Amino acid sequence: MATSVRRIVLAYSGGLDTSVILRWLVDRYQAEVVAFCADLGQGEELDGLDARARGTGAVKRVVDDLREEFVRDFVFPMFRAAAVYEGQYLLGTSIARPLIAKRQVEIARAENADAVAHGATGKGNDQVRFELTFAALGPDLTVLAPWREWDMKGRADLIAYAEARQIPITVTAEKPYSSDRNLLHVSYEGGILEDPWRAPNDDMFQLTVAPEAAPDQPEEIEVELEAGVPVAVNGERLAAAPLLDRLNRLAGRHGVGRVDLVENRYVGMKSRGVYETPGGTVLRQAFQAVESLTLDREVLHLRDSLAPRYAELVYNGYWFAPEREMLQAAIDEAARAVTGTARLRLYKGGVRTVGRKAPRSLYDPRLASFDEAGGYRQADAAGFIRLNGLRLRIRALVERGPR
Repeated sequence: MATSVRRIVLAYSGGLDTSVILRWLVDRYQAEVVAFCADLGQGEELDGLDARARGTGAVKRVVDDLREEFVRDFVFPMFRAAAVYEGQYLLGTSIARPLIAKRQVEIARAENADAVAHGATGKGNDQVRFELTFAALGPDLTVLAPWREWDMKGRADLIAYAEARQIPITVTAEKPYSSDRNLLHVSYEGGILEDPWRAPNDDMFQLTVAPEAAPDQPEEIEVELEAGVPVAVNGERLAAAPLLDRLNRLAGRHGVGRVDLVENRYVGMKSRGVYETPGGTVLRQAFQAVESLTLDREVLHLRDSLAPRYAELVYNGYWFAPEREMLQAAIDEAARAVTGTARLRLYKGGVRTVGRKAPRSLYDPRLASFDEAGGYRQADAAGFIRLNGLRLRIRALVERGPR
């Protein structure tokens, strides 16, 4: 027996999967479905959503522009934490899901809905990210996950279902991969990319040119941070979403930000993902440059020791968990010192720091210089080394034994 629900808020993209899911929910539960789409920077992918949603059976379509909130309240805090999953992935899809699910719960409240639904499959990470957010913010709502309920196996079954019910979709030749886009990145997986030996086609990428085809002359840009928040590019102050968009364009034309990796999903399997994150790659470098001047050594090292754990929390869907919030409080406190400017050189797929400055820099050239004493007494180093080497001398003497 199907769960009894009256009104469902569906996370809807207008593609084949969620179009079929929308009608399936109506057929299966005899319920009203509100189709919700979060605008996180998908661009033209949002065109025509209203007609498609209503033509498929939605009683209402909601498109919310969440771009500024996404970058300001999710992407930037994550970058303050230096979060990189398994050394390479800048978490572009992972960080978007909790915001979508949060807004979905808010719409469910406003629409007096008693259920929420998503189109994530039973093999991936997104089902966990959506549902952990639902658990944290809407524990009373019924969660529907059609891919875990129906007997459809893949694209051919979905197309047959759509054709039988005259669902208004545009069926084209199957893309040899699936993709997900927002302001931080575009991800690609599945299809031909399931062979980890096979290189992706260059015409697949949307945000970056191939590094080999990038300009032959490097370009230098400046990124300004204030208390751990990116605020300006090349001297122009910008809000969060326009700033990231600007960096995407600057870095994308130089082929910066492509990553190809095999990652470990939370559900237990490995998967191959290809990502392009041009603006995010530049931001990561800018943060590192300014932090090198402004963060105390022990604060920086402690933050870096926590970064892998923070990245795992984001990847696995625990954005609204108390442990992530606890870490964020400490990270944001440290980031209050991160104010300064990074000068970065973009060239042929790479980004390199070539200058950095900060009004409250901890770097003192007089102390570091080989040419000036700067108040540092070199003779003090002898006692420092002697005390730090004491345990090593004791160990060596014990191992050598009596003579």
